[in-house]
Amino acid sequence: MNSPLRYAICNETFGDWPLAKACDFAAACGYTGLEVAPFTLAALATDLSAAARGEIRRTIARAGLDCVGLHWLLAKTEGFHVAHPEAEVRSRTVEYLGELAKLCHDLGGRVLVFGSPKQRSLLPGVSPEAALDHMHEVFSRLVPVLETTDTVVALEPLSPVETDVLTTAAETCRLIDRIGSPHVRLHLDVKAMASEGDPIPEIIVASARHLEHFHANDPNLQGPGFGAVDFQPIFAALDGIRYAGWVSVEVFDYAPGPERLARESIDYMRRVEESLD
Repeated sequence: MNSPLRYAICNETFGDWPLAKACDFAAACGYTGLEVAPFTLAALATDLSAAARGEIRRTIARAGLDCVGLHWLLAKTEGFHVAHPEAEVRSRTVEYLGELAKLCHDLGGRVLVFGSPKQRSLLPGVSPEAALDHMHEVFSRLVPVLETTDTVVALEPLSPVETDVLTTAAETCRLIDRIGSPHVRLHLDVKAMASEGDPIPEIIVASARHLEHFHANDPNLQGPGFGAVDFQPIFAALDGIRYAGWVSVEVFDYAPGPERLARESIDYMRRVEESLD
């Protein structure tokens, strides 16, 4: 490959483990980055004091890891929606996303992965066109905070099973182009791309100009190598576009246990990477 991939893992993989234990285990497996779900730290980002943020940042760094950023941004929250017909709700959502950008910066991270299917899906009386208009407004209004915090929000296309707004990479790229800021870019997820009609490597190549961040997983909701998806052509495509971002393991079915998920996922990805050298 042109350059070694940088592997991270999402912290909710480790369930109720103390953060220090999760970081130490991730580092021992060979990960160099940690991606954080805010709900694992506090109910709301605004609940975390400066002292608490500093200690979280130091805990990640002590394990030799970088904080990649945040994902599951609006999970387990109430009252936020980026495509809500009421301007007051959208304004409240912009304000809270801004607080998450500040948290990301305080933890030493850069990327905020926006998936949050429940907080973007169509509401009664809102057309698909209106939903995209609302999202354009919300993320455009967020840009000044992203600039100040030197962070990037990476919009994530999700499968039609999860949402009815931004279900393909191409549609998401069109919204990103419309917003027109280097602080609003694209996130791609293997599980989600598997729901599209086009082969995953083709989606990666077509989206290369916008791609900021990448999640490695499988449609079976477990880690890379735990299901049927062959990552060799996927990694070859990332190599072909000279992708320099993180590859983060994100799973939704934790049945194999955090130890197996963490260890076997990175072992599989390394074997795939070695096969391309």
